[in-house]
Amino acid sequence: MGHRLPPGRFRAGHRTDPGDDLPRRAGRHGDPVGHGRGRHPTGEGGLLGIALSPDHATDRGVYVMVTTSDDNRVVRLTANPDGTIDGSRQQEILTGIPKGGNHDGGRIAFGPDGFLYVAAGEAGRGGPAQDRDDLGGKILRLTKDGQPAPGNPFGTAVYSLGHRNPQGLAWDRSGRLYSAEFGQSTWDEINLITPGANYGWPEVEGREGREGFVDPLAQQGTDDASWSGLAYADGALYVGALGGERLFRYPVNPDGSLGEPRVLFQGTYGRLRTVAPTPDGTSLWFTTSNRDGRGDPGPDDDRILVLPLP
Repeated sequence: MGHRLPPGRFRAGHRTDPGDDLPRRAGRHGDPVGHGRGRHPTGEGGLLGIALSPDHATDRGVYVMVTTSDDNRVVRLTANPDGTIDGSRQQEILTGIPKGGNHDGGRIAFGPDGFLYVAAGEAGRGGPAQDRDDLGGKILRLTKDGQPAPGNPFGTAVYSLGHRNPQGLAWDRSGRLYSAEFGQSTWDEINLITPGANYGWPEVEGREGREGFVDPLAQQGTDDASWSGLAYADGALYVGALGGERLFRYPVNPDGSLGEPRVLFQGTYGRLRTVAPTPDGTSLWFTTSNRDGRGDPGPDDDRILVLPLP
């Protein structure tokens, strides 16, 4: 996973490497900037997400989502002036997100409204994704200090529900929020997220047109997709595929719907996880994930790759 860091740098983290659980600076191999405290990377857990504070230039805040022995949680770290991080100094932002050996997805990002969005898998438990009082299987929306954001639909941290394993978050130029999500065994989904909406899991997988649930904008078979990171750039959504080992490009129409996809790099680089636009918007970064125990790593894995945009 990666996150832009001004000026002209970014941080990238490793989910399960026990010796390097905080972000690295960019470079040929990357220099570790710190080590964390309390991380317990079992199953699909570990370092799940990184987001810089919107005021990073002044407060040097770095938010991370991590798995501990008890839960998944979001903590705030503070970077030193030289960019290094003392992981022993942590401020708890949100605790108690269920963890599990599977469906342990986690992604965090600050939206254009300045609030922190947290994508949380249902940790293999199914039904609690429909429970508004359970943090699993949800997209959450928080202030920088971890309080429910003003305007949340239920007066809690919950922004949307009925998710199985949301992995990617991205906003288009109109401020619409999209999420990429792992399905069970049939369909992976790209959803347009609206406050209070219910995306159906575990009652629905993919498009079923059932009352009370929101159908995905796009779906792909799990063998072709296993979607992970999501980014908006060049008028389109780009989504990395782990099991499908390819990059999808979906044009975004003026009404927020999606056009027909284009497939890039099928089978070229193996499993693709995080996708992010470069700060100047001229290219796209995307990462391989071939050393996660499910890929076939080459001598240069894992890598951060660059796709120039038209």
